[in-house]
Amino acid sequence: MTYCLGIKIDQATIMISDSRTSAGVDNISTYSKMWRYGVPGERQFVLCSAGNLATTQSVIAKLERDVKNGASPSLLTVSDMHELAEYIGKVSVAVQAKAGGGGVFEATFLLAGEIQGSANALYMIYSQGNFIKSSSHVPYLQIGEAKYGKPILDRVIQESTSVDQAIVCGLISMDATLKSNLTVGPPIELYVLENGSLKLGQYRLFGEDDEYMRSLRNLWNTAMENAVDAMPSLVLN
Repeated sequence: MTYCLGIKIDQATIMISDSRTSAGVDNISTYSKMWRYGVPGERQFVLCSAGNLATTQSVIAKLERDVKNGASPSLLTVSDMHELAEYIGKVSVAVQAKAGGGGVFEATFLLAGEIQGSANALYMIYSQGNFIKSSSHVPYLQIGEAKYGKPILDRVIQESTSVDQAIVCGLISMDATLKSNLTVGPPIELYVLENGSLKLGQYRLFGEDDEYMRSLRNLWNTAMENAVDAMPSLVLN
Protein backbone atom coordinates (compact mmCIF):
# COMPACT_ATOMS: atom_id res chain seq x y z
CA MET A 1 0.00 0.00 0.00
CA THR A 2 0.90 3.64 0.14
CA TYR A 3 -0.31 6.93 1.54
CA CYS A 4 -0.32 10.21 -0.33
CA LEU A 5 -1.92 13.44 0.80
CA GLY A 6 -2.69 16.78 -0.86
CA ILE A 7 -3.73 19.86 1.14
CA LYS A 8 -4.91 22.98 -0.70
CA ILE A 9 -5.05 26.08 1.47
CA ASP A 10 -5.21 29.79 0.60
CA GLN A 11 -1.45 30.29 0.42
CA ALA A 12 -0.14 27.02 -0.99
CA THR A 13 -0.73 23.42 -1.94
CA ILE A 14 1.12 20.82 0.13
CA MET A 15 1.79 17.31 -1.18
CA ILE A 16 3.13 14.48 1.00
CA SER A 17 3.86 10.87 0.00
CA ASP A 18 5.55 7.79 1.39
CA SER A 19 7.97 5.61 -0.60
CA ARG A 20 7.28 2.02 0.41
CA THR A 21 6.12 -0.55 -2.13
CA SER A 22 5.13 -4.03 -0.95
CA ALA A 23 4.49 -7.16 -2.97
CA GLY A 24 4.24 -9.38 0.10
CA VAL A 25 6.02 -9.51 3.44
CA ASP A 26 9.22 -10.77 1.84
CA ASN A 27 9.32 -8.25 -1.02
CA ILE A 28 9.36 -4.65 0.25
CA SER A 29 11.05 -1.96 -1.84
CA THR A 30 11.43 1.80 -1.91
CA TYR A 31 10.15 3.83 -4.85
CA SER A 32 9.30 7.51 -5.04
CA LYS A 33 5.60 8.11 -5.62
CA MET A 34 5.97 11.82 -6.35
CA TRP A 35 6.78 13.41 -9.72
CA ARG A 36 7.35 17.13 -10.30
CA TYR A 37 7.15 19.03 -13.59
CA GLY A 38 7.38 22.70 -14.37
CA VAL A 39 8.14 25.58 -16.68
CA PRO A 40 8.93 28.55 -14.39
CA GLY A 41 6.52 31.41 -14.93
CA GLU A 42 4.23 29.28 -17.08
CA ARG A 43 3.13 26.07 -15.33
CA GLN A 44 3.95 23.92 -12.31
CA PHE A 45 2.61 20.44 -11.50
CA VAL A 46 3.15 17.72 -8.92
CA LEU A 47 1.72 14.22 -9.24
CA CYS A 48 1.52 11.50 -6.55
CA SER A 49 0.42 7.91 -7.12
CA ALA A 50 -1.01 4.89 -5.33
CA GLY A 51 -1.72 1.43 -6.68
CA ASN A 52 0.05 -0.79 -9.19
CA LEU A 53 3.66 0.33 -9.55
CA ALA A 54 4.00 -0.83 -13.17
CA THR A 55 0.87 1.11 -14.11
CA THR A 56 2.03 4.31 -12.43
CA GLN A 57 5.49 4.10 -13.98
CA SER A 58 3.97 3.48 -17.43
CA VAL A 59 1.67 6.48 -17.02
CA ILE A 60 4.61 8.70 -16.06
CA ALA A 61 6.64 7.36 -18.99
CA LYS A 62 3.78 8.15 -21.38
CA LEU A 63 3.44 11.70 -20.03
CA GLU A 64 7.17 12.31 -20.46
CA ARG A 65 7.18 10.72 -23.93
CA ASP A 66 4.34 12.97 -25.09
CA VAL A 67 6.32 16.03 -24.03
CA LYS A 68 9.47 14.78 -25.77
CA ASN A 69 7.58 13.99 -28.99
CA GLY A 70 5.68 17.28 -29.08
CA ALA A 71 2.33 15.50 -28.83
CA SER A 72 -0.93 17.21 -28.04
CA PRO A 73 -2.33 17.04 -25.46
CA SER A 74 0.69 16.96 -23.19
CA LEU A 75 1.90 18.53 -19.98
CA LEU A 76 3.10 21.47 -22.09
CA THR A 77 -0.07 22.05 -24.13
CA VAL A 78 -3.03 21.68 -21.75
CA SER A 79 -4.67 25.02 -21.02
CA ASP A 80 -5.87 24.45 -17.45
CA MET A 81 -5.76 21.93 -14.60
CA HIS A 82 -9.13 20.39 -15.50
CA GLU A 83 -7.84 19.52 -18.97
CA LEU A 84 -4.68 18.10 -17.42
CA ALA A 85 -6.69 15.86 -15.07
CA GLU A 86 -8.72 14.59 -18.05
CA TYR A 87 -5.54 13.86 -20.01
CA ILE A 88 -3.86 11.96 -17.17
CA GLY A 89 -7.07 10.01 -16.52
CA LYS A 90 -7.25 8.90 -20.17
CA VAL A 91 -3.58 7.90 -20.18
CA SER A 92 -4.10 5.86 -17.00
CA VAL A 93 -7.15 4.04 -18.42
CA ALA A 94 -5.27 3.23 -21.65
CA VAL A 95 -2.25 1.88 -19.74
CA GLN A 96 -4.47 -0.33 -17.57
CA ALA A 97 -6.36 -1.66 -20.61
CA LYS A 98 -3.09 -2.48 -22.39
CA ALA A 99 -1.94 -4.44 -19.34
CA GLY A 100 -5.10 -6.54 -19.36
CA GLY A 101 -7.39 -4.55 -17.06
CA GLY A 102 -8.76 -5.64 -13.72
CA GLY A 103 -8.18 -4.49 -10.17
CA VAL A 104 -4.60 -5.69 -10.02
CA PHE A 105 -3.55 -3.02 -12.54
CA GLU A 106 -5.44 -0.09 -11.01
CA ALA A 107 -3.76 3.15 -9.96
CA THR A 108 -4.98 6.44 -8.53
CA PHE A 109 -3.31 9.83 -8.62
CA LEU A 110 -3.24 13.13 -6.79
CA LEU A 111 -2.58 16.06 -9.12
CA ALA A 112 -1.82 19.61 -7.98
CA GLY A 113 -0.57 22.66 -9.75
CA GLU A 114 -1.26 25.79 -11.71
CA ILE A 115 -1.11 27.03 -15.30
CA GLN A 116 -0.66 30.69 -16.20
CA GLY A 117 -4.03 32.31 -16.81
CA SER A 118 -6.05 29.72 -14.87
CA ALA A 119 -6.64 28.86 -11.23
CA ASN A 120 -4.51 26.46 -9.20
CA ALA A 121 -6.21 23.20 -8.28
CA LEU A 122 -5.92 19.86 -6.50
CA TYR A 123 -7.50 16.73 -8.02
CA MET A 124 -7.83 13.05 -7.21
CA ILE A 125 -7.88 10.94 -10.38
CA TYR A 126 -9.53 7.54 -9.98
CA SER A 127 -8.43 4.36 -11.76
CA GLN A 128 -11.48 4.66 -14.04
CA GLY A 129 -10.16 7.99 -15.34
CA ASN A 130 -12.75 10.21 -13.66
CA PHE A 131 -11.72 12.70 -11.00
CA ILE A 132 -12.80 15.00 -8.19
CA LYS A 133 -11.52 18.41 -7.13
CA SER A 134 -10.81 19.73 -3.66
CA SER A 135 -13.12 22.48 -2.38
CA SER A 136 -13.60 24.90 0.50
CA HIS A 137 -15.57 22.17 2.28
CA VAL A 138 -12.97 19.46 1.52
CA PRO A 139 -9.57 21.21 1.27
CA TYR A 140 -7.56 17.99 1.31
CA LEU A 141 -7.54 14.75 -0.69
CA GLN A 142 -5.97 11.36 0.09
CA ILE A 143 -5.11 8.21 -1.82
CA GLY A 144 -3.93 4.83 -0.59
CA GLU A 145 -4.11 3.95 3.10
CA ALA A 146 -6.13 7.01 4.07
CA LYS A 147 -8.04 6.10 7.23
CA TYR A 148 -5.30 6.35 9.86
CA GLY A 149 -4.28 9.89 8.97
CA LYS A 150 -7.76 11.29 8.33
CA PRO A 151 -8.99 12.29 11.85
CA ILE A 152 -6.46 15.08 12.41
CA LEU A 153 -7.11 16.48 8.93
CA ASP A 154 -10.85 16.62 9.58
CA ARG A 155 -10.29 18.49 12.85
CA VAL A 156 -7.63 20.97 11.77
CA ILE A 157 -7.42 21.65 8.03
CA GLN A 158 -9.33 24.60 6.58
CA GLU A 159 -8.58 26.83 3.60
CA SER A 160 -7.42 29.52 6.04
CA THR A 161 -4.92 27.21 7.77
CA SER A 162 -1.36 28.58 7.58
CA VAL A 163 1.32 26.84 5.53
CA ASP A 164 3.32 25.88 8.64
CA GLN A 165 0.23 24.45 10.36
CA ALA A 166 -0.80 22.52 7.26
CA ILE A 167 2.68 21.00 6.87
CA VAL A 168 2.80 19.93 10.52
CA CYS A 169 -0.74 18.53 10.34
CA GLY A 170 0.07 16.65 7.13
CA LEU A 171 3.24 15.15 8.58
CA ILE A 172 1.39 14.07 11.74
CA SER A 173 -1.22 12.47 9.47
CA MET A 174 1.56 10.61 7.67
CA ASP A 175 3.24 9.57 10.94
CA ALA A 176 -0.06 8.18 12.27
CA THR A 177 -0.28 6.06 9.13
CA LEU A 178 3.32 4.86 9.48
CA LYS A 179 2.55 3.86 13.07
CA SER A 180 -0.55 1.85 12.19
CA ASN A 181 0.32 0.29 8.82
CA LEU A 182 3.64 -1.38 8.02
CA THR A 183 2.99 -1.21 4.27
CA VAL A 184 3.48 2.57 4.43
CA GLY A 185 7.03 3.69 5.07
CA PRO A 186 9.83 6.23 4.60
CA PRO A 187 11.43 8.07 2.97
CA ILE A 188 8.65 10.66 3.16
CA GLU A 189 8.52 13.33 0.45
CA LEU A 190 7.12 16.82 0.99
CA TYR A 191 6.49 19.38 -1.75
CA VAL A 192 5.04 22.85 -1.20
CA LEU A 193 3.75 24.86 -4.18
CA GLU A 194 3.08 28.53 -3.46
CA ASN A 195 -0.27 29.45 -5.02
CA GLY A 196 0.04 32.04 -7.78
CA SER A 197 3.84 32.06 -7.97
CA LEU A 198 4.35 29.62 -10.86
CA LYS A 199 7.78 28.91 -9.33
CA LEU A 200 9.34 25.57 -8.49
CA GLY A 201 8.08 24.38 -5.13
CA GLN A 202 10.00 23.70 -1.95
CA TYR A 203 11.01 20.05 -1.58
CA ARG A 204 12.08 18.08 1.49
CA LEU A 205 12.90 14.38 1.91
CA PHE A 206 12.56 12.78 5.36
CA GLY A 207 14.64 9.62 5.79
CA GLU A 208 14.20 6.58 8.02
CA ASP A 209 15.38 8.31 11.21
CA ASP A 210 14.92 11.97 10.36
CA GLU A 211 15.52 14.23 13.37
CA TYR A 212 12.58 16.52 12.65
CA MET A 213 10.12 13.65 12.20
CA ARG A 214 11.39 12.00 15.38
CA SER A 215 10.92 15.24 17.32
CA LEU A 216 7.46 15.81 15.83
CA ARG A 217 6.42 12.26 16.76
CA ASN A 218 7.63 12.61 20.35
CA LEU A 219 6.00 16.00 20.83
CA TRP A 220 2.71 14.78 19.38
CA ASN A 221 2.73 11.67 21.56
CA THR A 222 3.33 13.81 24.65
CA ALA A 223 0.59 16.27 23.64
CA MET A 224 -1.88 13.40 23.17
CA GLU A 225 -1.01 11.89 26.55
CA ASN A 226 -1.40 15.27 28.24
CA ALA A 227 -4.73 15.84 26.53
CA VAL A 228 -6.03 12.48 27.76
CA ASP A 229 -4.81 13.23 31.29
CA ALA A 230 -6.67 16.57 31.19
CA MET A 231 -10.00 14.99 30.33
CA PRO A 232 -12.57 14.75 33.16
CA SER A 233 -12.87 11.30 34.70
CA LEU A 234 -16.04 9.34 34.12
CA VAL A 235 -17.96 8.60 37.33
CA LEU A 236 -19.33 5.09 37.19
CA ASN A 237 -22.36 4.42 39.38
